[in-house]
Amino acid sequence: MRKVSMATRRELIEAVGERYRSADRASKGKVLDEFVAITGFHRKHAMRLLRAEPLIRETTRPERRIYNEAVRGALLVLWEASDRLCGKRLRPLIPILIEAMEGHGHLDLDPAIKGSLLQMSPATIDRVLQTAKGNSHKVRRRGVAGSELRRSVPIRTFSDWGDPAPGHMEADLVSHSGPVAKGSWTWTLTLTDIATGWTECAPLLVREQTLLVEVLKELRKLMPFPLLGFDSDNDSVFINETVRDYCAATEIAFTRCRPYRKNDQAWVEQKNGSVVRRLVGYRRFEGLEAAGLLAELYAAARLFVNFFQPSFKLAEKRRDGAKVHKRYHAPATPFQRLMDDPRTSEQTRERLRDLAARLDPVRLLRDIRTAQQKLVVLADAVVLADPTETSPPPLGAFLSSLKVLWQNGESRPTAVDKTPRKRERRRPDPLLQVTDQLKAWFEDEPWRTGRELLEKLQAEQPDIYPDGLLRTIQRRLKGWRTEHARALVFSHSSGLASDAPVDTEGSVRNNYVRQRSRCSGTFLREATRILILFVALQAACARVAALVCPPSLR
Repeated sequence: MRKVSMATRRELIEAVGERYRSADRASKGKVLDEFVAITGFHRKHAMRLLRAEPLIRETTRPERRIYNEAVRGALLVLWEASDRLCGKRLRPLIPILIEAMEGHGHLDLDPAIKGSLLQMSPATIDRVLQTAKGNSHKVRRRGVAGSELRRSVPIRTFSDWGDPAPGHMEADLVSHSGPVAKGSWTWTLTLTDIATGWTECAPLLVREQTLLVEVLKELRKLMPFPLLGFDSDNDSVFINETVRDYCAATEIAFTRCRPYRKNDQAWVEQKNGSVVRRLVGYRRFEGLEAAGLLAELYAAARLFVNFFQPSFKLAEKRRDGAKVHKRYHAPATPFQRLMDDPRTSEQTRERLRDLAARLDPVRLLRDIRTAQQKLVVLADAVVLADPTETSPPPLGAFLSSLKVLWQNGESRPTAVDKTPRKRERRRPDPLLQVTDQLKAWFEDEPWRTGRELLEKLQAEQPDIYPDGLLRTIQRRLKGWRTEHARALVFSHSSGLASDAPVDTEGSVRNNYVRQRSRCSGTFLREATRILILFVALQAACARVAALVCPPSLR
């Protein structure tokens, strides 16, 4: 026999108990036998349960909130300062952010609030930020050389990396062509370190191998470690004599992935979405000005991403049949991974510590937002009435806005799509010559349908207006009826308001008119529906009168 759940047993006790207590001795025995057979209780235990009066249970659970609004407000500021990371990545960043922001005078947290923030779990962080995340915009993703030259560049797959020292990097290009890949546009060169996740980005004015080598030289000056390996895809801008000879001359191991296997470059492909597309979006950028603004954006973003953006790193992958089990290291920033790597020199550690102590995450985030706003203005060709709209706001005002920024939805200007243009008429108006005539017929007989007006028009001008214009006429009628209803409603409301009677009934009527005017959108829809019903009823009555009454009695 299947076991009965405890919830079902409680329901049986409530249902059978009253009947058991009010029954006679013989009936009690029958009820008890049936109850014991169903629940499996001992007979004496069942008797005690059925004799007892039902307990009144509290339906509301006591309040168990641990984190109050002050903790939630502080968490919102930290979440915005981290550029809206998820709970698992934000949890290890909270102590770093608090220390950095307090060091620069942006935060002065109460010890109790700071303790609550430090003990908050990733799941609780996501739950507290659930309302704020609801307005966020989900970012969508977009999407050769000769055979002899390609054979000279060895292939390296995803599983061939092992545990390389910091300095072995994957490279890729991100296109900023927008919706149309026509003409010349700006590109982004992305480099990602395999060991630490350190990411460097730089704009390319055009997609050309000599320019790529020059940009690579500049990026090597910014890296905290020497460039030991350069792994690219099979694009001709990478697989060519210029890049190959440069890597050979500077003793950089030059490798490539397999064709049409993007997972071989999973490290940099991930950063294309989580860093480049997240910062820049999908607009089209071209020209020197756009390249300069991208360079300004990446100058602030490289420090923010590498020092204040924790990321996951795969530690182990195991296949069990068709299922793949993955285990990840704890989230950490590229700066933390570089400091923890035993192969990092002490000189590099000291230089990075000094740089991290001087960085202000709020200032970096403000500079990122300012550069993003300039890019949007440039890409969308927006003419600003006030040029100071794209200038960086004061740091105090920017910090105070982080607490309520989630209420406006997406905070990154580049993530908000350009407002589409309103679709206009694409062919000449087929009813242009008779629009005034149709409107006059409607005003004389507003109960007429679109079919009746079209038939009347076809009778007067045959072989000119086909039946396919029915839907066009119906749309015109809908607009005219809305205008008629609006005029009908507001003419009466204005008359009532202008009379301004002093009696109590008139005052109440005027107040009612004012309240209804405040919600004019809903009121107009209801008035239009009533008007259409009235016109249809009037037309039906006219037809009935024509059928019932003979012409002589009219």
